[in-house]
This record gives sequence, structure tokens and C-alpha cells, in this order.
Amino acid sequence: MMLAAMGGALAAAKAPASAPVGKPHRLRPGDTVGLIEPAGFTDDLFDLAVVQETIVAMGLKPKLGKHLAERRGYLAGTDADRAADVNAMFADPDVRAVFAVRGGWGCARILPLLDFATIRANPKLLVGFSDITALHLAFAARAGFPTIHGPNAASSWPRFSWDAFRAIAFDGATPTLVNPIGHEDRLVQRSGRIRTFRGGKGTGRLLGGNLTVLAALAGTPWLPDFDGAILFLEDVGEAPYRIDRMLTQLSLAGLLGKVAGVVFGQCTNCAASEPSYGGFTVSEVLQQHFEPLGVPAFQGASIGHIASQFSLPVGVRAEIDADIGSIRLLEPAVR
Repeated sequence: MMLAAMGGALAAAKAPASAPVGKPHRLRPGDTVGLIEPAGFTDDLFDLAVVQETIVAMGLKPKLGKHLAERRGYLAGTDADRAADVNAMFADPDVRAVFAVRGGWGCARILPLLDFATIRANPKLLVGFSDITALHLAFAARAGFPTIHGPNAASSWPRFSWDAFRAIAFDGATPTLVNPIGHEDRLVQRSGRIRTFRGGKGTGRLLGGNLTVLAALAGTPWLPDFDGAILFLEDVGEAPYRIDRMLTQLSLAGLLGKVAGVVFGQCTNCAASEPSYGGFTVSEVLQQHFEPLGVPAFQGASIGHIASQFSLPVGVRAEIDADIGSIRLLEPAVR
């Protein structure tokens, strides 16, 4: 698969960053933002129209990537075309931020084809989650400016998600993120609860995203240094044994032993398909991996494949309090 070209790009990617990079500009009403599909495809024009209306409802102007709505198998076009859209949006002086329409799979395939010299020279907010984790981590390693792990452009954007995103991307705020209070008809609320594996506070750079995507990048040059980081994770549709397998991989790779704290958000639809009294739950697997680390760690934050989710700025410093399940940003993601 274009081994010579990929090898050259990989060598360039390994080169250490030199000059310091400024933070992206905050979003303002009327700004133009790019729409890209670096992974899975959306070929329903009605769905894409709704995405554009969503951007307009934010007070922004959508600009469609050249290859948006293309399809090659389960991907939104060829690797070269998807990478070209990313590169073009960061080179375009009229584009203030870049939104991924959706996730899926495919971002890791385009990493060797990205022009990180141009990306680094043009700091802009990259917004998305799930498979977009590969881009967030590669940007943290090679571009050096914050990105936002938050809803994709095609997400439902309920009020909670919109307010969380607006505070960080538009206002440049440094909020303390805590789960919303549940309003169930129960004596004791069950929604929004956290589980503390080890209490206390921890401070570090926010790094992470989808566990499956992160684990797949272990051992590659596309991961940032996790030394002293606050690791945040989420996943969807994974059985407990696969969560165990991926966390074991991160542990054996030395990544888990470096972090200053862990936040595991939601693992949506991750229960075993055939419950067994001899099996582990996801929470038990997480406890087995996180408790021995000796750092603050908790489960249940509003991060992941859920409608109401936090926007987390990847690469900025934050403090977590594992006893109450909070994430306090210590610096803005934008200027």
C-alpha cells in the first residue's frame, strides 16, 4: 500500500516538533468550519443536509470537503482522498475549525498521508469522537495544539452537549465537568452515577478517547507521550473480555503505568451477550486494571457513545477528583 510514500511520510512524522505552536482561535458566530469524513461514509443526502443545518444552528457556516459523501467499501472514499480533505481544510485560511461528520473506521489508515507541517502551522479545532480518536492522538503527538473530543457533526447535539461544547470552543472557558443530576422516578438515582476505583485528585494533560482505537495505535509512532497524563477512555459494543484484552495491551506496552489519573466514561452496549456467573463485568475488569495503578481513577463520566456528552479538549491540563467524579480544566483550549 504505497510503501515508499508511506515510509517517507512516516519518517517525516517521527521528526520532533521544533517551534512552539499556538492554540487554535476560538469560534465566533459567522465562522466557516470544514466538514470532513476521515473514516466511515454518509451517502444519504438528507442526513448530510441535517448535518449542515446543525452547523448553521450553531451560528457557523459549513464548508463541505471535496470528497464528502463518497464511498469506497465501508470508507468515505480512498485513503488519499480522505487525507486530502483533512489537509485541505487545515490549509484553507477561511476555515476556522474542522468537524468530523461521523466516525466508523479508517482514520488510522490516513495518518501517514497527513501533511503535519501544514497542520501544525495552522492550529484549528478538530472536533469529533469515536474513530476520530486516531486523529486526536496523532495531532497531540505531531501537531502540538488542542483538539476537542466531543460530538461528531452528525450527532444529535442535545442541550447538554451543545452547552458543553460552546463553553470550551466559543467562550474559551475552563469549566468543571460533572455528570448531570438524574431525574428518574426512583428513590435513588441510577443515571449519571460514578464508581471510584481509587480516590483522590490527579493533574495532567488530557489524553485518550476510544479504547479500541487507542489500543490499535499502541506500538506505533502516532501516540503522544502519556507520562503524567490524565487518561480518558470510552467504548461501545465491546464484551468485557475484549476490554480486558485491550487494557492488558496498554499495560504491557507501559502506557497505563505512566498516567497520573484515569477517567473511564461510558461503555455503551458492553455487557456480555451471554451472561455467565464465571465471567467479569466491565466494572470488575476496569477495577482490576486501574486500582493497582495507585492513581485516582473512576468510571461513569459522560464521555462516549451517548447523546449527552462532555467536550474534552485533548492536550490541555486538567485536574480530576475521583471521589466526586469531576474533571476541572486548568487552561482554555483556545485563544
